[in-house]
Amino acid sequence: MEMQAERSPRPARIVTLTMNPALDITTSVGVVRPTDKLRCSATRYDPGGGGINVARVAKVLGSPVLAVFPAGGSHGGLLMTLLGEAQVPFRQIPIAAQTRESFTVNETSTGQQYRFVLPGPELTAPVQEECLDQLRMAAQSAEVVVASGSLPPGVPADYYQRVADICRELGVKLILDTSGGGLQHISSGVFLLKASVRELRECVGRRLATEAEQLAAAHELIDSGRAQVVVVSLGAYGALLATPHASQRFSAVPMRSESGVGAGDAMVAAITVAITHGWSLAKSVRYGIAAGTAMLMTPGTAVFERADIERVFELVAEPAEVGTNDFAAKA
Repeated sequence: MEMQAERSPRPARIVTLTMNPALDITTSVGVVRPTDKLRCSATRYDPGGGGINVARVAKVLGSPVLAVFPAGGSHGGLLMTLLGEAQVPFRQIPIAAQTRESFTVNETSTGQQYRFVLPGPELTAPVQEECLDQLRMAAQSAEVVVASGSLPPGVPADYYQRVADICRELGVKLILDTSGGGLQHISSGVFLLKASVRELRECVGRRLATEAEQLAAAHELIDSGRAQVVVVSLGAYGALLATPHASQRFSAVPMRSESGVGAGDAMVAAITVAITHGWSLAKSVRYGIAAGTAMLMTPGTAVFERADIERVFELVAEPAEVGTNDFAAKA
């Protein structure tokens, strides 16, 4: 299977894996209503999917990065063209099927955003194995692997556990950001797990209505050996950081929002870059919050300028300590 040439002048410190990439399409309309033809504004195209978004942000932040992903068809071709224009190094595993689209419509009259996410093509077993082989080769010289995004049809729910096993064999940190079965079937080997409250709720099977319950669930994942660190993203309410011995609460930075698409991926990217710089976990999460905030101010999944995150980073407050790690008793 012929691979896309790696466009990287130096070894990548960060390697990202995107099993379900997407061509992100963004447009606007005055009002979204049924039946009527909706006359949309000009269309924006961006390369998308969790790990690809992480790679794009890491590139802007100056970190050597390599994106690994399967792609095919005209949509996959345009996705790779856009990555090339952004000078993001990548390795593509060719597939016969068409790469999916992800469609976002901004309703200008209300400021509401509507997202339509397609399931993606079914990946054959040989393609799945080739993705793991290419990841293994790329990760041998990396410090961190980021596996991010949903698993497409045909990929077993324990696939990310296989990724974790590869990272453990290579001595590389794994940062995981996924949902559904891909998250629920992780049993070990994750250095940092980033999850929303919804994803955390799905993982532990409880409601998690309070901060104490959310932290208790995060510590359960740590205590069971599934992850060493858990970051819970809270959107407009900031984030929580759970480590084996403590927890911290981080406030959000109030900011006008242009688009929420890709904000979580930007958060993961900045945390990852900060970790490769040797920053503390608390400072890394602050940097992640700054990146997610800066991403809110861009159209579609366009990436911010580096100066934007540095400006916002100055506004992110130091975290507040949240007691000890005995949250189960409080939940």
